[in-house]
Order: sequence, then structure tokens, then C-alpha cells
Amino acid sequence: MRLTEFFAPFALQVELLSTIPGVDKRTAETLIAEIGADMSRFGCSARLASWAGMCPGQYESAGKSRRGTTRHGSKWLRTALVESARAASRTKITYLAAQYNRLHGRRGHGNATVAVGHSILVASYYILERNVAYADLGGDWFLRRDTQERHVKKLVSQLKALGYEVTIEHAA
Repeated sequence: MRLTEFFAPFALQVELLSTIPGVDKRTAETLIAEIGADMSRFGCSARLASWAGMCPGQYESAGKSRRGTTRHGSKWLRTALVESARAASRTKITYLAAQYNRLHGRRGHGNATVAVGHSILVASYYILERNVAYADLGGDWFLRRDTQERHVKKLVSQLKALGYEVTIEHAA
């Protein structure tokens, strides 16, 4: 009863955050309780992610950069984001599921889940800042974003790296 009274002024924000795949009403309420509804205090989504401890870490030593651990942030916010990321990774034909599947093979389950949680947090920032619903890019976003020329250039550079000399001719 008291929670419904507390979140009554934020009903629009809770409804807008619930449009993100994997985010339900309770998670949206947790996001608002932890970060607030006013995004002007953070300035940009990168600062929010850094404050929340959901940005990628970096470890550098002797001039070599490696992956590091994430920062310490609110454990309740991180728990809500990771739970939402796991739910979003099981959805069908969404950008967040495609992002999880793309990263899962290279980075593993945990890192892919944190990356999707980071994306949910960034989306939440822009939703709260602009008061708009979530617009999904689609499950085929990573396939559509590469143009044919970009794909050809990537394949040619891979062949050159293997020691082949390549000339390109368009088929008639």
C-alpha cells in the first residue's frame, strides 16, 4: 500500500520503463528508487553507468590494456539490472537478446549479462530524460548495420592478414 502511494507521482516513468524487454513494473520501480527520475544530475548516460558500477572495467599495466572488473555501485540496482538482463536475453527477436547472443560466445554468460544490463541502464537514462517509450532496434540489428561494402572490406582485410593478395571485381 505504501509503495503504491510512493510511486503514484512516477506512474508515467514506471510505465515507460516497463516497455524495455525484461523490465517489469517492480524492476522499473527499483530503477526509479535507485537512480531517481531526474537525469539532469548525471549529465550523460556514461556517468550514470559509471556511478551505478555497470560500465566496463579496464586494467592497464606496462602499456597493455586488458579487461578489468566493473566498479562497485549500488548492489540493489545491479541486482535489478542483471535480473532484467537475464530476462531480456530470453526474449525473442529483440536487440537485447541479439546483443546477449552475440557476446555470449566470446565473453561468456556473466560478461554478456552485465553488458545487456548496461544497455538497459543506458536505455533507462534516455527514456527518463526524454519521456519516450523504448524503441527496439530489432533482433537483426547487428546483421543490418553492416553494409555490403563494409563487409567486403572486412573480408579482404582478413584475407590480407592471412597472406593472400586480393583483387575485387564485380560480377556481371
